[in-house]
Amino acid sequence: MPASPSGPVTSRTRSWWGWGYTDAHPDDAECVALGALLPGTPGRPLPVPRVADLSIGRPGVTPPTALAHLVTTDPGVRAAHAMGKAYRDVIRALRGRPGRIPDLVARPTDDREVADLLDWAGGRGVAVIPFGGGSSVVGGVEYRGDAHRAVLSLDLTSMDRVLEVDTVSRSARIQSGALGPVLEAQLRPHGLTLRHFPQSFEFSTLGGWLATRAGGHYATGRTHIDDFVQSLSVVTPAGPGTSWRLPASGAGPSPDRLFLGSEGALGIITEAWMRLQERPHHKASASVAFADFQQALEAVRAIARSDLSPANCRLLDPGEALLSGASHDGSSVLVLGFESATSPVDDRLASALDLALAHGGRGAHGGRGGHSGRGGHSGLGGTPAADGGAPADTAVSAWRSAFLRMPYLRDGLARMGAVVETFETAATWDRVPSLIDAVRTEVSSVASKATGHPATVNCRLTHVYPDGAAPYFTVAVAGRPGDEVRIWDDIKAAASEVLHRYRATITHHHAVGRDHRPGYDLQRPDPFALALRAAKDALDPHRILNPGVLID
Repeated sequence: MPASPSGPVTSRTRSWWGWGYTDAHPDDAECVALGALLPGTPGRPLPVPRVADLSIGRPGVTPPTALAHLVTTDPGVRAAHAMGKAYRDVIRALRGRPGRIPDLVARPTDDREVADLLDWAGGRGVAVIPFGGGSSVVGGVEYRGDAHRAVLSLDLTSMDRVLEVDTVSRSARIQSGALGPVLEAQLRPHGLTLRHFPQSFEFSTLGGWLATRAGGHYATGRTHIDDFVQSLSVVTPAGPGTSWRLPASGAGPSPDRLFLGSEGALGIITEAWMRLQERPHHKASASVAFADFQQALEAVRAIARSDLSPANCRLLDPGEALLSGASHDGSSVLVLGFESATSPVDDRLASALDLALAHGGRGAHGGRGGHSGRGGHSGLGGTPAADGGAPADTAVSAWRSAFLRMPYLRDGLARMGAVVETFETAATWDRVPSLIDAVRTEVSSVASKATGHPATVNCRLTHVYPDGAAPYFTVAVAGRPGDEVRIWDDIKAAASEVLHRYRATITHHHAVGRDHRPGYDLQRPDPFALALRAAKDALDPHRILNPGVLID
């Protein structure tokens, strides 16, 4: 069945240097108010950077006439494709040092044009950096080094169609450049949804989710994009390939698994058949407060081991709860949410609350929900583009609003010279409590020594499993003018060392990119590294695809 061809169109302007839309950035007064929360920040924000102030040279290469219509050399477009949206990227832009700006930005519209661009780039030593929404926070969409004569940013957002919808198998063939809202708008007339809502939902693409093995808002069950994949179409310098569309297969190593998480280093994911769901009609959510964070961890572990499968099961430590407005009395807060397309979820929510209360929770607040978009409670706390409805209580509402606003506030703090880092991981339950304590103690100590100012380290659990959990940390400290990147590097190194010591993954859902390469090299088994290098040699013989990502 053909899909609806049109997605939502917005006239709002994306920021070239920071998160999201320019009209949503904190103004100077809000930046100053944010800076006042961190002792040691200056009283005046850095000015908003301008493309006109950058030194952008002439392109080092000219595309052939046959490809010229796909390529732009506009300085503003090139600057917007130079970096992702990590703190490191934002502060470099604010300081006027964005790094290597791509020579060209190409926007292909189909697989053939992607292949033609790769053929041309391979023959001329031009690095190709795949680019979706540009929301990478690990240095995944920038070029570092000087081994290539020029850099081409391959923007796939013109390939944004839902090409087919199979309502019998409940799946769809979707081009990889579809941004989250564009994708969901085309599925909505069919009553279906991919239901994958990372925090970057508005500003990231299906191809980006696949290439980075992104995690969505589901706290249990299907948490990663991997779980939704039926088949992939990939264009490599060695040729194109499409895996069979199957519900499951035991035929050797999975070809899809080679490209899921490959971050554009092995090929360009151009299409995917994705498993869909009916849109949820029944929702319910609630929050529970805990005076003791360790008891809260035990409660979450009990819920994760039950068969209740909450869509949302986010535990906020006291600092995170205070920051989001979910609590003001030093409590930790557990945000629970359930949803279903077929049956009410109130009994499941009640059972989860019983488990939370049995482990020391108190003051449970919640409510039942109705049809999405008709006043139903948002069990996921996703994005405004995802579902309508009001959250069930004040804590859930406060967390949801803060969750969506947080990247903008981070950029406001960056303008005040603060150093703000987020990183996430996953570990088995036996190590989670001591891992969290070690990160809080050691990373805050490194941040304080590097800056001379007190540092804050907050933690929340974003995803939970029967055998472990994914802690997500936020570090904030007043920086030193002009020295923010070095301090950020010190914090990143300290965090990575703690994760490695506790055998916690270097990333649960942010990808590896270039910033996590040292930790990934330590985590990856040596024989697998050999196989990955061999795959790179076979699929990308000219070494043009996203150089420096995953392997040298």
